[in-house]
Amino acid sequence: MRAYRMTEWGAPPRAVTVPDPSPRPGEVLVRVAGCGLCRSDLTMRRIPAAAGAALGWRMPFTLGHETAGWRVDTGEPVALASPSSCGACRYCVRGQESGCPYGLAGRGYGRDGGLAEYVLVDDQRALLPLGPLDPRHAGPLTDAGATAYHAVRRALTRIGPGGTAVVVGAGGLGAFAVQFLRVLTAASVVAVDPSPARRSYAASIGAHSSCTDLSDLSDIDVVLDFVGTDETITAGIAAVRTGGAFGLIGSAGGRLTGPWFSSLPRDGEVFTFQGSTIADAQEVIALARAGLIRNQVEEFAFTEIDEAYTKLATGALTGRAVIILE
Repeated sequence: MRAYRMTEWGAPPRAVTVPDPSPRPGEVLVRVAGCGLCRSDLTMRRIPAAAGAALGWRMPFTLGHETAGWRVDTGEPVALASPSSCGACRYCVRGQESGCPYGLAGRGYGRDGGLAEYVLVDDQRALLPLGPLDPRHAGPLTDAGATAYHAVRRALTRIGPGGTAVVVGAGGLGAFAVQFLRVLTAASVVAVDPSPARRSYAASIGAHSSCTDLSDLSDIDVVLDFVGTDETITAGIAAVRTGGAFGLIGSAGGRLTGPWFSSLPRDGEVFTFQGSTIADAQEVIALARAGLIRNQVEEFAFTEIDEAYTKLATGALTGRAVIILE
């Protein structure tokens, strides 16, 4: 079968042909319909061998952690939960799979993922029924959608009556956050993005207003930063009202400097996290099935994967790039 794989540390991934996987007892084989691309895929090609080994990653492996398709045994359309988890640790039994200490390696990050014609699933908790949703496009719901949902859910208690929520970065994740805020709150939603196309799209999915930066914003209930540079972190925290919240989701590697008593929101909250939970993904799929959110994707053929990654890296996408493998 065709697969797009990391083949050695520090080298770019490439398309190869590998044997079709064979499920063992307890495993389910999924025929992939579509797989979304993520910025973390771009980071993986630069990870050094020592760091990969510390995470428990095995080389080579197939990329792709936003996967959906059909169970080979039943034909049922399913999406695959993006984060890996053990199901038995104290975090998993509380439904906090994103905190699982055994989830540092999974499908698409250290193990074979969905940028292939077939993928094996060894944990049936990860199989998420799609119902009428198109499995070619559903993969991003499990990562971009679920991660954005996790951020919004974390911040809900900080949004007061008549409050304002700001989404910094209206790309693949931020666009989902705009929609979740509209569905789950009565807040005025502001999208911040330098791209006119993304600001326009944010308005089309429910943002009440938009701007290019945070410089004129203040007294905000919640700022969700899907960029994560020095500038967005500093300006985002400065914009939060007393008792408000700042959520850092973007992975640009920015920092906040300065004394805590003058830098952090008074009696407020600053939080960050990685990934999402299985419940997050299930709820996002339910919202999509109910027609309450839009999943904006741009289709690419398997032969166009490199082009799709280039568009992702340069910020040329409005929604999520999805590789069609059916």
